[in-house]
Amino acid sequence: MSDHALETSETPPLAGSKEAMRARPRRERRRRQEGFFGAIPDKAYQEPVFVGRSIFGRWAVVSDPAAVRRVLVEQWANYPKTKMDIEFFNAIFGGGLLGLDGEDWRLHRRIMAPAFDPRTVASYGPAMASTIQSFLARWDALPDEAPIDMSEEMTALTLEVISRTVFSADSGEMGSLVRDVLLRGAETSAAANLLDLAPVIGPWRMRRRKRELAEASRPLDAAIEKLLAERESRGHEGPKDLIDRLMAARDAETGGRLTAKEIRDEIVTIYVAGHETTASTLSWTWYVLSQRPEPLARLQAELVAELGGRAPEPGDLARLPYVRRVVEEAMRLYPAAPGLSSRRAVADDELAGVRIPKGTSVNVLPWIIHRHEQLWEDPETFDPDRFAPERSADRPRFAYLPFGGGPRVCIGQVLAMNESILALAALGQRYSARLAPGADVAPKANITLQFQHGLPMILERRAIAWADGKSVAAEAVA
Repeated sequence: MSDHALETSETPPLAGSKEAMRARPRRERRRRQEGFFGAIPDKAYQEPVFVGRSIFGRWAVVSDPAAVRRVLVEQWANYPKTKMDIEFFNAIFGGGLLGLDGEDWRLHRRIMAPAFDPRTVASYGPAMASTIQSFLARWDALPDEAPIDMSEEMTALTLEVISRTVFSADSGEMGSLVRDVLLRGAETSAAANLLDLAPVIGPWRMRRRKRELAEASRPLDAAIEKLLAERESRGHEGPKDLIDRLMAARDAETGGRLTAKEIRDEIVTIYVAGHETTASTLSWTWYVLSQRPEPLARLQAELVAELGGRAPEPGDLARLPYVRRVVEEAMRLYPAAPGLSSRRAVADDELAGVRIPKGTSVNVLPWIIHRHEQLWEDPETFDPDRFAPERSADRPRFAYLPFGGGPRVCIGQVLAMNESILALAALGQRYSARLAPGADVAPKANITLQFQHGLPMILERRAIAWADGKSVAAEAVA
């Protein structure tokens, strides 16, 4: 799919067509004008390792899968996250996984891992499916052809899901408090600029940022402290939600457990990982489906065949392979995390035959890797069948990084995929959406991939086709 699609409601030309060839210079001009993406030279989409220089020193963009593996796995100790990245995430998330490094990070990861293993994730499925069905009432109450901002709608949905998953019966009050902290964190992230790199003013700005976020977090901190005390006093009674699991978790090696402050920090981190990234994925999926009638028709046909009008359940996940492929391909073109944290080489190294001197800033950017001309055929084309088993079996592991890779791969990736598939199946069975006239759709890279101007769409109620061939209006089965 061409980047021209990012800024217009028109269907973009298919890559490789004559129209696409004529559009390429325009695409490249637009890319150069798109902020974060505009700073990326076109050669970075063509070379295995692209090296450049700035006033801050030498930097490299690494896209070769074997080189990415070396950075993230084989020689990860030589490529630690930069101090600035650690401090930035620590300012927003405190001592959660995103704001930790070294042994502290390894300890937290070990303690939290059981709460995200496949069996535990499966236990969250019923609450997840129930919350998605409850959300449908929000759309069912709207008039036909209702205008919505799809990014706001998906954020509302994923916030409800993660609130129920983390806090269960306490989701209303606690979810509101966490959202307040996340809003302040988003404002802090948006305010980051080159001044943060300055020798004197940068550390001062970081200290001020931490003070402001600490003040904004006081109500949440008090509420979590009270909640943990209440849960502790009742022992094993009550809901077994994520917060219960974090309280009960022990490190298998040391027997250590998370403190109340550490649980609070992990909750804020989980909220971002569990709602912003999934909301981004679902929003961009709605966008690409609105531009591609054929994949949309195939997705809806699978829903008719496998669900026949009933609500999807966690047990249906394996029965919806095309829905999964649509989500996977949407994450390729529009990864929720377009860039991983910057690394800095501790010692000299070589990546894909390119010398990497000590001190080089090394960047792994899924946005580039997923559109790299040496890794993907027609990389700008939306083609869910790329992820069919016969076409993806030989794909290098580190050519596709929607959840990162290596030791710091997203701990909640299975949970996020399950939620995305269930949500798209439930909503897509009852509704489709088209871009609003004059919609200006453009990506904005923050912590997650967002929209510069929202995602205005027109919601279209579908007739539900049952497996026996009959159909009924969606509102009749609401």
